[in-house]
Amino acid sequence: MLVDTRRRGIIRLIWTLVLGLFLGGLLTKLSEMFLPDSAAREFLTTSVAADIGPFYIDLVAVALTIGPLTVTLNVLSLVGVGIVALIARSWI
Repeated sequence: MLVDTRRRGIIRLIWTLVLGLFLGGLLTKLSEMFLPDSAAREFLTTSVAADIGPFYIDLVAVALTIGPLTVTLNVLSLVGVGIVALIARSWI
């Protein structure tokens, strides 16, 4: 029973992060399109990127390449994760 609860919590956390990052990306694109050039727009849309990869796996018969994986974060991405977390918390 404890393992099932922990597993559901991890799945819920992953979905919250994924949906929140998508919402944050949408908010970023909308603010780039509609906000005038200002310090606020610069603050909201300046991002930091981290990337991993690519990873190569060669097993003689099968070769697989995974990556690169890039995560870009800014203030609106964190706002998106916060909004999705609040919605998920109120529904569940």
